[in-house]
Amino acid sequence: MRRREFIALVGGAAAGAWPLSARAQQAVKPPTIGFLGTTTLSAWSQWVAAFQYRLRELGWVEGSNLAIEYRWADGRHERYAQIAEEFVRLKVDIIVTSGTAVVAAKQATSAIPIVFAIANDPVGGGLVPSLARPGGNVTGLSLQTPDLAGKRLELLREVVPGLSRLAILANVGYPASVLEMGEVQATARKLRLDVATVEIRRAEDIAPAFEALKSRAEALYVVTDALVSTNRVRINSLALAARLPTMHSVREYVAAGGLMSYGANYPDLFRRAADFVDKILRGAKPADIPVEQPIKFELVLDLTTAKALGLTVPPALLARADEVIE
Repeated sequence: MRRREFIALVGGAAAGAWPLSARAQQAVKPPTIGFLGTTTLSAWSQWVAAFQYRLRELGWVEGSNLAIEYRWADGRHERYAQIAEEFVRLKVDIIVTSGTAVVAAKQATSAIPIVFAIANDPVGGGLVPSLARPGGNVTGLSLQTPDLAGKRLELLREVVPGLSRLAILANVGYPASVLEMGEVQATARKLRLDVATVEIRRAEDIAPAFEALKSRAEALYVVTDALVSTNRVRINSLALAARLPTMHSVREYVAAGGLMSYGANYPDLFRRAADFVDKILRGAKPADIPVEQPIKFELVLDLTTAKALGLTVPPALLARADEVIE
């Protein structure tokens, strides 16, 4: 065989082998999760840790047999669609997110499975047709539980005896917040409380909203969403300056200076979201995995904030608290 023919033969064999090698590498490429956080890593750190820990328990190790692409929207709703579209371009295997970002993810793809760790009303919000039979490519965990607003107001009245005037702060650009605000208003009126609503749509609205609220309330019910979460320290500082005890739905708001919270345990929800991811990675279809609801709720109190407000938390309530911050 001539030298030139031999080189051509070897070169041709190598050229044929490279695509096979590339295909082999692609075949063993680990599945990728696109994780869309609606606020910031610092705000979600405990929730992300719970999600990662449960994945490891289930045999999924990031950097080994699993890849995770994290993106953070910093409380900016316009970022949700941008990030969701990026995940579609990256061809991730699953998208994990929460709240309104689920809508953006669903609009971006009907093929990639989507797991929501948190959704206030997945049926009413059009994410799924029913909790038992979600259908489509979306499933996860719903916060939809009866009478949470009533429970929170009941607890708030234990700390603020004689409460008669309540303010409600909510981002009215977020449909789930508007729904919760309506529930709180209805419950407050049943309790014969005067209600003042504090409506915001962007961070710049927060300070003027507190100015408009002066002397109109004795306590503040804060409705949770990404915008409010991103600005929770500022909201609590303004509330403290206005001598307003605050009620929240998430522990992290109390850790940021709020008075108290009662609601689902978010780390547990993200831990359970990992179970949904595991099922899908092992072949289950989102359409066949029922939406689940919270099973762990927690009452959290901050005694430092209570003292600053001149409030005494009843011993019976302290005994019932899941966590007391001092």
